[in-house]
Amino acid sequence: MGSREELEKIVGATAVDERPVRDLWPLAIMQERAGNVPPQVLVVRPAGREQVAALLRWATSNRVAVTPMGGGSGVCGALAPAAGELVMDMGAFDRVFEIDETNLTCKCEAGVNGYALEQQLNSRGLTLGHYPSSLPGTTVGGLIATRSSGQESSRYGSIEDMVLGLAVVLADGTFAAPRPGPRSAAGPALHQLFLGAEGGLGVVVGAVLRLHRLPETTFGRGYAFRELRAGLECMRSVMQAGIRPLVMRLYDAEDTLFSGYDVHDGECALVIATAGLHDVAEAESRAVERFAGEARQLGEEPWQRWQKHRFDLSAERLKAFLAPPGSYLDTIELAGSWTVLADLHARVKPAIAVGGLALCHFSHAYEQGCCAYFTFGGSGGDEAEARAAYGRAWEGAMSAALELGATISHHHGVGQARARWVADELGGWMNVWRAVKNGIDPERIMNPRAVGGSQ
Repeated sequence: MGSREELEKIVGATAVDERPVRDLWPLAIMQERAGNVPPQVLVVRPAGREQVAALLRWATSNRVAVTPMGGGSGVCGALAPAAGELVMDMGAFDRVFEIDETNLTCKCEAGVNGYALEQQLNSRGLTLGHYPSSLPGTTVGGLIATRSSGQESSRYGSIEDMVLGLAVVLADGTFAAPRPGPRSAAGPALHQLFLGAEGGLGVVVGAVLRLHRLPETTFGRGYAFRELRAGLECMRSVMQAGIRPLVMRLYDAEDTLFSGYDVHDGECALVIATAGLHDVAEAESRAVERFAGEARQLGEEPWQRWQKHRFDLSAERLKAFLAPPGSYLDTIELAGSWTVLADLHARVKPAIAVGGLALCHFSHAYEQGCCAYFTFGGSGGDEAEARAAYGRAWEGAMSAALELGATISHHHGVGQARARWVADELGGWMNVWRAVKNGIDPERIMNPRAVGGSQ
């Protein structure tokens, strides 16, 4: 009996197919455009926890690598199975079991679409508060696997702050259920190991999530700063004053113009919104105005514009930009402390400007620093030239981040894109990761490209 027939016995004939699978890693799209087509692999769609366990036991006995798949919206090449490997499509795990409006929790399966869940919560006056720009194409499990962060993270936190517990099928087929909440000191919060593990430790089948009530009122404004450092100082002051803005995004001069904000030459736009009870949100908005100092007020239009375009960076637009031969485009989201952000910007911008397009905005703010989100693109004379320019941009950005003590990824993850550099950031913690991986997955059947793979 062949592999396909054996898998069909576990999940049924209609739940097995064979096709190429990959995420939205731009380099992989470029390679496919140049003729390197991804291989056909077996894809199974389990319908329950028992089937997941049976599939993992089958994979162990046959020494077949398994990669769980959510929405496929990752951009780092973590979802890129090789010939002979198995993909586990979690799309059938799409149930929302409970929305508890008293305790503000949600119990759901890993295949639930992120945008659909948010809409369901909004209809009840609730929110998860997790809004990555890719939200319409995400799943809860994928957000967990990549250690995702969303546009409203300065108020609600990132995915690790929203997950109260996980239901996981481990590599040997055993099951770990969510623990009681809202917090426990009965040992470490071991479920956190799976946030950012990129499917390298087991299969997340469900989650218990922390919810919030939708804010009563939101005040959104825009400000124009004459220079970047003044805008960063405003962001720092806002966060360290204890304000938790719903959204706060500072665009450098080039990204301000690219994003269509109506400013004077060389100005940097800050889009910021405070939210909550009306009187609180209004008072915080006035405080932001004071922190903005001499910045030029732009009114509500920048906030309204940002809301209209918040999900514009879609998979379709990425693929369309990368369709012409020789083109390249990517984003690199770093993060650093307030004292290094201006230097990080000054180092990375020329490094990524190899093709002309080089943009940056600052978001995902904390009291200690924030994310610097870079976008670069261009075109080469041929595919080899495009890949070389693309590689130089990544090399320059990663080197600058490591030398300045910034993180090489704020929320996109590692996959293959950062495999060369992940050990440099993790240092001695890379040995801890490898020990955890070897202990939980001794046969090494789980995603071989997770967190840098064998690098």
